[in-house]
Amino acid sequence: MASHKVQVGVIGGSGYVGGELLRLLVQHPHVEVAAVTSRTYKGKAIARVHPNLRGVPLSKFSDPDKLPEVDVLFTGLPHGLVMNQIENFTSIAEKVIDLSADFRLRNPVDYVTWYGKPHTQPSLLESFVYGMPELHRKTIQKACLVAAPGCTATAAILPLKPLVEAFDVRLVVVDAKVGSSAGGASVSLATHHPERSGVVRSFKPSGHRHTAEMVQELGLSEETISFSPHAVELIRGILATCHVFIDGDFTEQDVWQAYLRAYQSEPFIRMVKERAGIYRFPEPKLLAGTNYCDIGFEKDQHTGRLVVMAAIDNLMKGAAGQAVQCFNLMCGFPEDEGLQALALHP
Repeated sequence: MASHKVQVGVIGGSGYVGGELLRLLVQHPHVEVAAVTSRTYKGKAIARVHPNLRGVPLSKFSDPDKLPEVDVLFTGLPHGLVMNQIENFTSIAEKVIDLSADFRLRNPVDYVTWYGKPHTQPSLLESFVYGMPELHRKTIQKACLVAAPGCTATAAILPLKPLVEAFDVRLVVVDAKVGSSAGGASVSLATHHPERSGVVRSFKPSGHRHTAEMVQELGLSEETISFSPHAVELIRGILATCHVFIDGDFTEQDVWQAYLRAYQSEPFIRMVKERAGIYRFPEPKLLAGTNYCDIGFEKDQHTGRLVVMAAIDNLMKGAAGQAVQCFNLMCGFPEDEGLQALALHP
């Protein structure tokens, strides 16, 4: 792409993911944010909704129906809306990165199974690339249409993919603890402070939609992988604890080698396994605001079960950060451009 700044638009910029996208894009050296839309807040200052962006030179929220032509369009709308407007979006932008679930699954039948409704644009599903650079980097570099993965799907697929490729994985059980921001900015009883505070709540013990992405990207059958998320008192972050049952003998060194083969050159994957200390395994608190995925593991010497833990910031590597990572690949920029931030501690 040319040396001038890339003109970027954000559709649905008033949510938590939209705010994260803006936080990243306004600091990106090669980006100019041309328009940010919100049907609810059109005409209002962006900093009224995202107060962390006070003082940042951004125009007000604009009407989604009056979006100008841009080079790249990020769509952050709820599921079911993008598929019905995708032709409008591709007519005003050369490249589209969709952060909804509308184009993540390649098989249209899966939308009936997991989302309860048929896909309205099934012929376009194969045109979208699943936006996980660690799995599809070369395809993303050439793509004009990218579907950003789901947050809990990211937290499960990244730690499991090298294992599925290296071993005969018989069964996987994923238990994810998820922060409240994953539920979005809309208010509900479940997000009301007296109801949310102090809980460890199972909210979809079976049949969670992100399971479909895990099945697709890992190449496992639906009978082989089980996923149960829990809401916990955490704003940002996901900790996915994956119980992996492998046929045949293996050592921890074999596991290390599998991860090294897959991820030794990855800019946003960090292996975490220390002998002592409270941070000897991945911890979401240490990833807030970053695009990293930390992975750790331990073999249960009594049962042979492999316990793998992965931590991400659900709004970053689970959404906006990974989308910007794809944007960099699609536009020929360094992959970590605008994503070099480290987390705070304590």
